[in-house]
Amino acid sequence: MNKVVLAVVGLAGAGKTEATNYLVKKTGWPKIYFGQAVVDGALEKFGEVNEENERKVREALRAEHGMAALAVANLPKIKQAFGTSSVLLESMYSWEEYLLLKKEFGESFKVLAIYSSFNNRKDRLAKRPERPLTKQQLDSRDVSQIENLHQAGPIARADFTIVNEGSIESFFTNVDLFLKNIDADKN
Repeated sequence: MNKVVLAVVGLAGAGKTEATNYLVKKTGWPKIYFGQAVVDGALEKFGEVNEENERKVREALRAEHGMAALAVANLPKIKQAFGTSSVLLESMYSWEEYLLLKKEFGESFKVLAIYSSFNNRKDRLAKRPERPLTKQQLDSRDVSQIENLHQAGPIARADFTIVNEGSIESFFTNVDLFLKNIDADKN
């Protein structure tokens, strides 16, 4: 297989982190978490990581540096890792980030969208041990991410999509099938 820069995208609670962590275990590829800059900024500015603080930091970064801000901030790390390996990108959101990475890496840049219904995502996020969200918080986050962060574009233009509506075992089976497809796609 040729090397790829693979962005795993989806709305909150769809299964991006589960898919990314599973892919890291299966492939050994390094992971770059776009949202780390947001988490670090929330801690630095507000002393606490929560939905409201993360949103403020995300939107401030993009207001200052444009909608591709997190891709720009992570580009040196991506290029360095891509020099020797395929790379996983977790939490790439905006259409502008997509366009920047597509321009930078061309056909080596691929997107895997993870889709799950609002109700399933709501149930998962209510039980999530780290940064749980209420139904109202999830609704607010969805609207913000779609309208303010232009998150729908990369999901709509994904090269591959996995629907995550069942058990974790069936989800991982679908991720394994995706790996076989991406191998076939790159050969």
